[in-house]
Amino acid sequence: MSAWPGRLYPLGATFDGQGTNFAVYSEVADHIEVCLFSPDGHERRLRLAEVTAFVHHGYVRGVEPGQRYGFRVSGPWDPSRGLWCNPAKLLVDPYAKAITGDLRWGPEVYGFYSEEPGAPDHRDSAAFMSKAVVIDPAFDWGDDCAPDTPLHRTVVYETHVRGISVTHPDVPEDLRGTYAAMASEPVLEHLLSLGVTAVELLPVHHFVSEHTLVKQGLSNYWGYNTLGFFAPHGPYSSSGDTGEQVVEFKAMVKTLHEVGIEVILDVVYNHSAEGNHLGPLLSFKGFDNRSYYHLNPDNQAEYVDFTGTGNTLNMGNAQSLQLMMDSLRYWVLDMHVDGFRFDLAPALARSLYQVDRLSSFFDLIHQDPVINQVKLIAEPWDVGPGGYQVGGFPPKWSEWNAKYRDDVREYWRSEHESLPDLATRLTGSSDLYAASGRRPFASINFITAHDGFTLADLVAYDHKHNEANGEENRDGESHNRSWNSGVEGPTQDCSILQVRNARRRSMLATLLLSQGVPMLLGGDELGRTQRGNNNAYAQDNEVSWYDWDSVDEEFLAFAKRLIAFRAAHPVFRRRHWFKGEPVNGHEIDDMIWFTAQGSAMTRHDWETGHNLSVAVFLNGEAITAVGPRGERVVDDSFLMLFNSRPNPVNFTLPTSLGDFRWLVEIDTAEIDTAESGAAGPVRSDSRIEVGAWALMVLRREEPT
Repeated sequence: MSAWPGRLYPLGATFDGQGTNFAVYSEVADHIEVCLFSPDGHERRLRLAEVTAFVHHGYVRGVEPGQRYGFRVSGPWDPSRGLWCNPAKLLVDPYAKAITGDLRWGPEVYGFYSEEPGAPDHRDSAAFMSKAVVIDPAFDWGDDCAPDTPLHRTVVYETHVRGISVTHPDVPEDLRGTYAAMASEPVLEHLLSLGVTAVELLPVHHFVSEHTLVKQGLSNYWGYNTLGFFAPHGPYSSSGDTGEQVVEFKAMVKTLHEVGIEVILDVVYNHSAEGNHLGPLLSFKGFDNRSYYHLNPDNQAEYVDFTGTGNTLNMGNAQSLQLMMDSLRYWVLDMHVDGFRFDLAPALARSLYQVDRLSSFFDLIHQDPVINQVKLIAEPWDVGPGGYQVGGFPPKWSEWNAKYRDDVREYWRSEHESLPDLATRLTGSSDLYAASGRRPFASINFITAHDGFTLADLVAYDHKHNEANGEENRDGESHNRSWNSGVEGPTQDCSILQVRNARRRSMLATLLLSQGVPMLLGGDELGRTQRGNNNAYAQDNEVSWYDWDSVDEEFLAFAKRLIAFRAAHPVFRRRHWFKGEPVNGHEIDDMIWFTAQGSAMTRHDWETGHNLSVAVFLNGEAITAVGPRGERVVDDSFLMLFNSRPNPVNFTLPTSLGDFRWLVEIDTAEIDTAESGAAGPVRSDSRIEVGAWALMVLRREEPT
């Protein structure tokens, strides 16, 4: 067996029906060998003698799908200059489409001797390493068609592939926690009955658990520690990890598309699993450390870390950019996903220490005819200087809106001076996005996410309780803008439970009735708790898993009703900004703010710090929604009454809106699953009581 010259592109391992082409990039390697492994671990090495434009390539006849392989790189070893070539260390293909086997931590997977970091370690790492796998790309997609839901109609459901199904009693036991379970009938039924339009999956790129976690008996549950940017995570496959995970992932996407649900991936292109200069030698570092990573220009032995993980991938380098763009296109074209949420996105746009909005990263995304057609969502912050970039991303991008999260939390725990910020977030955060030509759907609104308290914990804990993470509760955010509603943690006190439930319903209603794109943390609708852990990244157990045996059925019914209510009324998901003036020939403004006494809000009312009650009128006749045949859609008009005081407030309905009847559609003060209007109509100029910590939504009917 020998390697023919082959082709320099595509990178990775490409099967053509008779053999496989191997191609890997390295500017610094003297030569590279592809290592083929038999099932019993026997290794055969073949040198890739052909080098074109720093791509080492070769074609091996007879190598078929299922073949395990890796690479060994011979070249300079000089960590002080950022050079880490060590042929004793088996490396995973950066373009591997599948990865098999667990990484076994030991000194063998490090490039140097721990007692002498400057000297190369000559112990062979192959027996300890995961292996790449040659795959067969064939798959019958049939008539698969992406739902392509417009952003203003999108409701995002952030979930974990394993966590959503691992304890589900109706999912077959051998499928639980896998891609197949994600597409199983019980999970689909839940998603469809809830009414979400997209699932945002926590990382599914193949990842490994950090050595420090493994030594504590923990694992990286969230998956933000990528080893392969093209490979679906092997352990999430029920059918095997020697290529079967690719087929199972595609089948999951196809099934979700069939029922109208989009698939958005949380992707982590900002760093890899190799850590800093003391980390292991697994892939990129051994191929071409200086190309793939940001290094300190004054000391190339050191890594520049904007991510808090030890390294930052260098998107200022053409090869790193190609890796990311090839990966993104692969997941769209071959795996049919519908969008991406970019973890720590500013780290991708850094020209060393500055976040450069016009960096190559943004230019490539903007110009790429494949990537610029899918949903692009940024987590707009990293841990480097100037890394908080909420509102700073270009057109075509949406952003996780952390200011929405913070301001809504502050209002519903009765913080003084929180009312103006609530109003800004409720109406789409024009202060962040309007100036750059973006629309309200640039804002991905969320109150809770995987990182932080669940919604149930947000109203039950003042402080984080992360002792299970093994860091003496030092990890995780300490300023959570939470309030335990009277006592820390679980309680049987009915009065405290009533406050918690009202606040929980009010926050969920605010989220789903705000302009922008709502993102629901998966499990919040079930009442899921993490027992006060706000950084459960290492908890692959009951702390993080969905508890299908303890579902809060009343809250679940309320969540379903809210999502259906939003879908039925375009006034809560406008495509354009409110103007605060008459539009479309109507005399009444498209939006008007009122005091609890029924008068229009004045500057003094907004500036009164203790004011925690407000009403807002949304004119459904003034929206610019478009129907399926291009016709303008006219919606009902609504009055939303907000009260975050610890006592009920009587609102006087404003007479300036005309003499109408108003029906109560939603009242978060009570367990509200009844039919709309059950409380009977209320006339204009009447007074209506809004409960403590409550949001009430009234729908306008015909004039009396």
